[in-house]
Amino acid sequence: MTKLLTLLVFVSFILTQVAFAQTKSKKFSSEGEFTSNCEGPAVDSDGNVYAVNFARDGTIAIMNGKGNASFFITLPKGSTGNGIRFADKNTFYVADFTGHNILKVNLITKDVSVFANEPKMNQPNDLAITATGHIFCSDPNWKDGTGRIWHVSPDGRTRLAAENLGTTNGIEVSPDEKKLYVNESVQRNVWVFDLAADGTLSNKKLLHQFEDGGMDGMRVDIHGNLYIARHGKGEVAVLSPEGKVIQTIQTIGKKVSNICFGGRNGKTCYITLQDRGCLETFKAKTAGREWAMMKAFEENSKK
Repeated sequence: MTKLLTLLVFVSFILTQVAFAQTKSKKFSSEGEFTSNCEGPAVDSDGNVYAVNFARDGTIAIMNGKGNASFFITLPKGSTGNGIRFADKNTFYVADFTGHNILKVNLITKDVSVFANEPKMNQPNDLAITATGHIFCSDPNWKDGTGRIWHVSPDGRTRLAAENLGTTNGIEVSPDEKKLYVNESVQRNVWVFDLAADGTLSNKKLLHQFEDGGMDGMRVDIHGNLYIARHGKGEVAVLSPEGKVIQTIQTIGKKVSNICFGGRNGKTCYITLQDRGCLETFKAKTAGREWAMMKAFEENSKK
């Protein structure tokens, strides 16, 4: 009986530690390596993590699974990266908020090209992408407190998908690709649109409104739960597909700017912290949609 009690106490302790690990982030990369525009992030098929503005603005870093960072590429003059999204195993797109571009990066050759340019954009901020290559770009106007969403077709053509919004920031596609989510940093709203196969948005509805704190990048898991970076609040909030807050992860830094999923089973989250100039990490309960997409990219590359 004593041995059984000891075992139960031990199991309880382990479960407590696991629960703790899921509600607080821990350090990943070294503090101060990134500028105050630390953003991104994204994970490739080998588990490497990419994030923008390493040491100076206009750069992209690559980090291994232990958080050791080094220069990957420098963007063209006048370009500064923000959100990153993979389109296939060896290609990712970057929102270039100073150059009004969507940049295309080849991981193998490290070539950087302009995939789309739209002078009418205030600033391409964050990106979402479908499996067939339709890109959605949030476009906030911080001065006026307004924002829009742009659609970029698989061949690089841009069109305005939604307007008359607040300061659009984090943006994401649902796992079934029938919904598009976007949040407004200043107004603290999270909106959901119906998403057609051609990229058309309709039927805008309010999913959730936070009472305080800001919002930045967000990603969805394979069950449709939204992981939202609460910039200035020092946390990542998890919303159910119905818009209910089901979990909160406390972060070390306060200015959480973005999030991505990676790791061996897709449940490792990497977050960028602008006040600490680094990345932190925590374990999610469910794998991320973008990790599942990368697995599909890997399978397609073998065909």
